[in-house]
Amino acid sequence: MNSIRYRDEDLQLRDGTLLKSRIWSPQGDGPWPVLLMRQPYGREIASTITYAHPSWWASKGYLVVIQDVRGQGGSEGEFSGFSQEASDTGQTHDWVRSLPECNGLIGTYGFSYQGLTQLIAEGGTTPPDCIIPAMTGLSEDEHWSCEGGAFWWHLGIGWGLQLAAQKAQREKNWAAWHDIRESLESKKYLHNGHDLLQKNDPEGMAYRWLNLSSSKTPQWKTHEPLDSWLRTPLLLIGGWWDPHLKGILNLFEKSKKAGGNPKLLIGPATHLQWWEGAQRTQLDFFDSHLKEKNKEIHLPQINLWNLSTKSWELSVQDKTPTWTLHSEGLASISHLEGCLVPKSDLEGNSQVDLVHDPWRPVPAIGGHLSDTAGEANRFKVDIRPDVAVFSSDPILKDLRLEGIPILFLETKCDRESFDLFVALSIIPSGVENTATQLSTGVLRIANYEQGTKSTRQIKLQPVLATFKEGDRLRISISGSGWPAIGINPGQSQYLCEGPSPHCLVTTISLLLSNSKLKFESLFSS
Repeated sequence: MNSIRYRDEDLQLRDGTLLKSRIWSPQGDGPWPVLLMRQPYGREIASTITYAHPSWWASKGYLVVIQDVRGQGGSEGEFSGFSQEASDTGQTHDWVRSLPECNGLIGTYGFSYQGLTQLIAEGGTTPPDCIIPAMTGLSEDEHWSCEGGAFWWHLGIGWGLQLAAQKAQREKNWAAWHDIRESLESKKYLHNGHDLLQKNDPEGMAYRWLNLSSSKTPQWKTHEPLDSWLRTPLLLIGGWWDPHLKGILNLFEKSKKAGGNPKLLIGPATHLQWWEGAQRTQLDFFDSHLKEKNKEIHLPQINLWNLSTKSWELSVQDKTPTWTLHSEGLASISHLEGCLVPKSDLEGNSQVDLVHDPWRPVPAIGGHLSDTAGEANRFKVDIRPDVAVFSSDPILKDLRLEGIPILFLETKCDRESFDLFVALSIIPSGVENTATQLSTGVLRIANYEQGTKSTRQIKLQPVLATFKEGDRLRISISGSGWPAIGINPGQSQYLCEGPSPHCLVTTISLLLSNSKLKFESLFSS
């Protein structure tokens, strides 16, 4: 790879703005197919936190173009987020095809923000020849900032401050940059991040989304790819512990509906930590669509990583059991008393009273939203007296669970606002003090009429796991998941953010007689 060379070039847009790109060239004279990434974090980084360096892709026979989007890195203009990208995408593709080293074929790649830049373009824009969006989505609400009405506190504030620091750096506002950096390193951002965003990037996406999440009439934006782009060969990459997974599943369905034939890969990944082999899988996909001699790729349409067997599997949409929650009232004070039962024929209207004390909120660990994303043992969390725990009897034969866990639960509360944070775990047979968390979900209830009973539906992160004979299934419920989501103060006039004197002790009554845990299919058909 010592022969790989690079240069910087400018593209002048119709409005006169110059966009800066870095171009890595293979050895030889070309022309070559192009791999394009458009991102807001600096072309020098080139998303190497998750991707191989551009020189590696170039060594495989690709001209690699990494572009700083408008208003970021070395590019001119004002950065306004997703809304700016549709126009700039098409102009960039036309420019890339005009490069003398380009043979006319383009593949795009990138995750998160640079996943979405691959998908949105103005009407009539010619699509690339293949697309690999990873860990991204189209809805600025459900796929980018909120779950169950609750803002992604740790993730949303942290990402917003990263962009605010980049803005401060461009403006040479060193005091603001150091304030933001110190807040992130000390974790003060969990408490003062809202104020820092308001001060340093009040027009930024994160601050706008935070305000929308607490609005009574939010106007959320959902981006719509062109059907012709959705019919282009697509490899969609998601991770079981990535917050954008539901966005990737949504894109898979949209592509199929538009007449496309997308491939889907969901692996054991957080947003930033991927699995071994992810780079070569993408290279194989690019080779099969961009090289003159098509390389047959043996990749099924849907390939899923089983979290418990640690192996790749095809999707098998078998019917799964439904469970009911049962307790005689001690499920929060005793982690052994609450039960998950396969039938709802138990007599009595059982109830568990759960007290959320904002002074010592229940932490979120592992999963897709917390600051310790990934696999986690939540045993020490489950034995807290402010967590209601319901466990099944040992599984009698192997049980494969693929889908979206949904908990239906009647509740009442003594405050006008409260949260339900739910975790699904596997208790391995014969292993002490272990509850391996598989999935989490949250629901925020606002403007609630205190003391009234109503049925709630909490959707958890999609999951695939096989319970072996003797394993047990567990559901855990709490009134907080800090700092994955902000602390609900129980009073609508205050924001759900860090713990504050305005946060009230809240009693949530779980009414179990009509409770139900079921699994919805990952796919509509």
